Amino acid sequence: MTVSSQVKETVATLKGIESTLKIYAVQTVDQEIKSVFSRVGGVIDGVVNDLEERVGVLEYEEPQYKGL
Repeated sequence: MTVSSQVKETVATLKGIESTLKIYAVQTVDQEIKSVFSRVGGVIDGVVNDLEERVGVLEYEEPQYKGL
């Protein structure tokens, strides 16, 4: 498994976690907990964006991995 595919797999996993946190935030009645879920979801979103940029760099540096 290439580094690029591992990073893409990590991005997909983090997007799933982010979606789960959004569902929890919607279903939670406690405003403090809802805020925590939303804040953590925002942090994960930032990490996903950084990793997606890294995938772009990896694909630029190693074009044979583009699209994998």
